[in-house]
Amino acid sequence: MNTILRHRLRLSPKLLFYSFPKPSFSFSTTTSDSVSFTISYLTNTCGFTPEAALKLSKRLRFNTAQKPDSVIFFFQTHGFSAPQIHRILSKCPELMVCDPTRRLLPKFHFLTSKGVSPSDVVSIVTKNPRFLCRSLENCIFPTFQLLRRFFPSDLRALTVFVAFPSATGHCRMASNVERLLDAGVAHVGIRHLLSTRSFVLCSNLRTLLEEVKLLGFDPLKVTFAVALQVKSTVPKPLWVAKVDLLKKWGWSEDEVLVAFRKHPAMMLCSMEKLDAVTGFWVGRLGWDRSELITYPWLFRYSLEKRLVPRALVLQHLLSRGLVKKDACISTLFCKSDEEFLKKYVRSFKEETPWLLELYQKGQGAS
Repeated sequence: MNTILRHRLRLSPKLLFYSFPKPSFSFSTTTSDSVSFTISYLTNTCGFTPEAALKLSKRLRFNTAQKPDSVIFFFQTHGFSAPQIHRILSKCPELMVCDPTRRLLPKFHFLTSKGVSPSDVVSIVTKNPRFLCRSLENCIFPTFQLLRRFFPSDLRALTVFVAFPSATGHCRMASNVERLLDAGVAHVGIRHLLSTRSFVLCSNLRTLLEEVKLLGFDPLKVTFAVALQVKSTVPKPLWVAKVDLLKKWGWSEDEVLVAFRKHPAMMLCSMEKLDAVTGFWVGRLGWDRSELITYPWLFRYSLEKRLVPRALVLQHLLSRGLVKKDACISTLFCKSDEEFLKKYVRSFKEETPWLLELYQKGQGAS
């Protein structure tokens, strides 16, 4: 790197981790010198700890500052701050020995060609630096084209790609998407997996697809994709343990499957959460488990913030004959806080002070 470029680098010390070392373009002839130079650069220029620098030097070595200097300068000229550059190099240290014009710039051009602003480019790359390690021709282009089939805009498809770089670049993704389409899975279901649980598309879906079909899920509904997610996430021993736990509260295996078909995400809840919600509903309130089977999405709500305070209010309203439970459960727990207070607390003017006290007491109970 010439003197003028190094001078430009030194003009803005706030952009640097530390002061850049003096130029040194002589090539070392021994491995020990190469390691020593690499460790020195990583600690003095890039801000790595000596321990981290030593670890990195086992797989990353350079004899001069020319390449890493040019990479740092590239990021600086594209608006990256010192902490952002440090994060990128921490996640992808191999970028320090790349040619930024050939390896990095085309990917920046790709982002901007899809409507990403320069400031958003900085944000995207900082959050997901592994994006820069992907091959533009063999990974980024084909994967983006695949995603674009399921999302309404370039920006939306690009957001998914950079949010899950390891998953969207996986060798199984394209074939799994085709397998889902062949199985009749609707675009909305595939879009759900791509945008929220893309790792599912990196697994062996052949067996899972058949299992979910046999459970009676409709491929045209999003619940089919959610069931795939659950079955790929929850190992069989854990699934069995969760079923056994619910059995202790009186559930049958068929009842578990009924609830699972209605709201498959319930089986993503921890053992502790399943036990706590069922224990509160059946053990403390004395209500029938059939209501949890009918409305299994109740398991996904927070006990402290929603289930307990609202259940105490409902319990009081039921005791006074002011509401009917069957007509309430499907709406009372899913409304926003403001809607709940308006309909189930403030609308009963004579009861409002006591209902508010129960509601607040419930929020403090756990």
